[in-house]
Amino acid sequence: MSKFVVFGAGGRAGRQAVAEAVRRGHQVTAVVRDPSRYTGPLDAGVQVVAGDVTDAADVAAFAAGHDAALNAAAVVEPDTFFPAAARALNQGLRQAGVRRLVAVGLASLLPDPAGVPLMDQPGFPAQFRPFCLGHAAGLEVLRAEDNPLDWVYISPVGDFDHDGERTGRYEIGRHGDPAARISYADFAIVLLDEAETPRHRHVHLAVS
Repeated sequence: MSKFVVFGAGGRAGRQAVAEAVRRGHQVTAVVRDPSRYTGPLDAGVQVVAGDVTDAADVAAFAAGHDAALNAAAVVEPDTFFPAAARALNQGLRQAGVRRLVAVGLASLLPDPAGVPLMDQPGFPAQFRPFCLGHAAGLEVLRAEDNPLDWVYISPVGDFDHDGERTGRYEIGRHGDPAARISYADFAIVLLDEAETPRHRHVHLAVS
């Protein structure tokens, strides 16, 4: 049994990550902005706490004593949130002595087979671009040469199948594909696989 801290545990990806960790018999600290609105698993091994992933002190306090951290936190106004969260995770996890970070990423940053990021392709919705740029800024913080974390940034190859069920299977992709789908439950399997036994490091890992 391991202990994982999940930041953004109240969102769709975060709730499924908590559920998958519980399914595997792990203990989980579920960090959310408002515990009264948390609708994820409340099993005996789950502790729900209020915290801010952009606050390094919160990250350090809640991560202490855990084997790995998962970050599924997101906001609607992302321009400063994602890089701030990455910096706080970098500092806070280091203070807590936690090296492994599994971060939920964005498919729009992936290149197509020709090497063009999905977000830069013709017809990509302009209203989504600020969210993509925020994610990109957070990823660049993780990629910094002085980052001591053993991190992996994981996204769907394309998008989530919001109504999809758990199949227990996933495939690793090499390029972005807007038509590809993965359920949140199957995506959570990838997150926990990489938290339990790190196989990919310092990369943007795409799955479908």
